[in-house]
Amino acid sequence: MKFAVDDNYFHATIDKMENGKMMQSLLASNDPIYINHYNSIFEELWKNGTDAAQRIKDIEEGADIADIEVFQNVSRAKGVYLELVKEATKEILFIFPTANAFSRQHKIGAVELAETAAIERDVKVRILMPHVASELTEETLNMSIDHHDKVQTRHIEQMLGTKATILVVDRKESLVMELRDDSKTTFDEAIGLSTYSNSKAGVLSYVAIFESLWSQTELYQEIKKAHEVLKLHDKAQKMFVNVAAHELRTPIQPILGLSQILLSKTGNIEQYVDLIETINRNAKRLNRLSDDILDVTKIESNTLELRKEQLDLNEVISNAMDDIMSSKKIDSKKVQLIYQPQDIIMNAELIQVISNLLSNAIEFTKEGTIAISTRIDRDNNSYNSRDNQITVSIQDTGSGIDPDILPELFSKFATKSFSGTGLGLFISKGIIEAHSGMIWAANNKNGKGATFSFKIPMGL
Repeated sequence: MKFAVDDNYFHATIDKMENGKMMQSLLASNDPIYINHYNSIFEELWKNGTDAAQRIKDIEEGADIADIEVFQNVSRAKGVYLELVKEATKEILFIFPTANAFSRQHKIGAVELAETAAIERDVKVRILMPHVASELTEETLNMSIDHHDKVQTRHIEQMLGTKATILVVDRKESLVMELRDDSKTTFDEAIGLSTYSNSKAGVLSYVAIFESLWSQTELYQEIKKAHEVLKLHDKAQKMFVNVAAHELRTPIQPILGLSQILLSKTGNIEQYVDLIETINRNAKRLNRLSDDILDVTKIESNTLELRKEQLDLNEVISNAMDDIMSSKKIDSKKVQLIYQPQDIIMNAELIQVISNLLSNAIEFTKEGTIAISTRIDRDNNSYNSRDNQITVSIQDTGSGIDPDILPELFSKFATKSFSGTGLGLFISKGIIEAHSGMIWAANNKNGKGATFSFKIPMGL
């Protein structure tokens, strides 16, 4: 690679062999990332470089002549290769052009020698290779490279134009082994010409190439993570739109239909009380859904503001039970709500949370009991009542929590019910955490039903 860079532009030419011919590629960019990256490479090379006039003088005087050797004998190349890895004292850099190249290096013991150098001599080892092409190679990689903090492996795209394994040791010596036939399984059959060098300029050029590729893997991983986040966001957004559209459509249809019936009727309005109640019930459902959507938006943007006020917890729970019993038209002979009231005055906003938890318990308990309990956990080390904790639990004897949903129970859309948005528990969690509290749930030990609980400070 040859490149030029200034404050505004980066230009590079890359020479590579294709079908026996030398091909040249041109890369140009004004992206600050590339400009800063290659400026730093140039500064590093310049800092480690040798003054040209002095180098010419050294050559003329026969001093410090670099040793460059080309091996046609594969056995000789293998011996030098293994010896370089074995004698490394500070750093070993590998670039493998293919997954098969890695496998062949493993077979001759190069990877094991590098791992030994890392563990026994504290040598820093870094490996660049293409994404693992097969399960066998991946297993070999996991077995060969101990996850020692001095051994790092990163994956790059398959290097179609580069057919050489590059080894750099201690930033002083390099060995470039051309790949003759990647389909061969042995080192001797696959490797062509090999070039050894201890030329400072040449070795540091390979170091610069390695560092460039290594940095690109970091950039690639960051882009990949951002892409995954966007995909998850897009998926969640589509799911939310689908669920919300379905839930909005359900109450809208009876409102429209029954309204048309009422408009076409004449006579005493009392005979249409049932129709009006159905319209009212579905209108409330629409209003509740719109409130849920707004609450989810506020929770996700961290803009949820609580309207805390002094309340009687006993009154809140009792009112929620009455509302649930009347709105859900619960058969008291099949489902019994049990609550032992106790006077607890606190500063909070809990109506929505308790209503959500009771609605869930009712939905999954077709027959049995739903018991609500409250408890004050006093802080004996504090004289301030606001440091006391209030725990509220709702235990039912219903179908329990599906094991598939349990790990993500308080996430959005965590439901296997054919009704509802799956937003209630997510919103409840957001409200409780805004109180600096916690919420949790578990199936009952006797195998019947589940218990939902939350704990918050009294806040008075």
